[in-house]
Amino acid sequence: MKAVIIDDMEAARTALKADLESYCPDIEIIGEAQGVVSGAKLIKEVSPELVFLDVQMPDGSGFDLLEILPQLDFDVIFTTASDAYALKAFKVSAVDYLMKPIDPDDLMEAVKRAKDQNNSSERLSLLKENMQGSKKIALNTLEKIQIVNIEDIIRCESSVNYTTFYFMDGTKLLVTKTLKEFDKMLSEYNFFRVHQSHLINTEFIKEFLKTNGELVMKDGTKVPVSTRKKAQVMEMLNNL
Repeated sequence: MKAVIIDDMEAARTALKADLESYCPDIEIIGEAQGVVSGAKLIKEVSPELVFLDVQMPDGSGFDLLEILPQLDFDVIFTTASDAYALKAFKVSAVDYLMKPIDPDDLMEAVKRAKDQNNSSERLSLLKENMQGSKKIALNTLEKIQIVNIEDIIRCESSVNYTTFYFMDGTKLLVTKTLKEFDKMLSEYNFFRVHQSHLINTEFIKEFLKTNGELVMKDGTKVPVSTRKKAQVMEMLNNL
């Protein structure tokens, strides 16, 4: 797989090249650049299959670079030292990123995903929206990637290695990720895991039935609360 590295720090480029040689020998680095303008020029010249792209550079951002290009016919793995807000945007947009200093295991996993699935232009556009304050999430099903508003999700339910999403319009969607992954991803958006198999949007809670240990959601569904989560749920409801 032919790749380029775009990062304004020479030390970062050197370190990433060394890691790729050691841990991902099937990745061939065919060029380097240190900014938005030089990076866009490089991509046009060498047509890489994969781009390792720094988020912030002196002459702009990685998003500015992507907007310059007429088409995004390559995969992108962002490299960043950004804050938690930016990382949250990467997660919900289903776009790969690597935190600096880069961990070799994370690098190998990101490269593997790049080979298995494409970072579509739709997901990259979604990432930019989320960086600007939008609240949307990219959900991978067996057939497609669906972009949904986080505020439209009522609850999520575990289905072994899959997760079923339930929406306020009555529709549902089976997604190819575990509930554990979405628990981490959505916890900052007022979602709370009340049971091993259930993650709920607290904005849709109607009432809590103490005798049954169940939450009644605004769409009428009842969600069980595990015994060990009951005290936390009570505290959470008191703070709503």
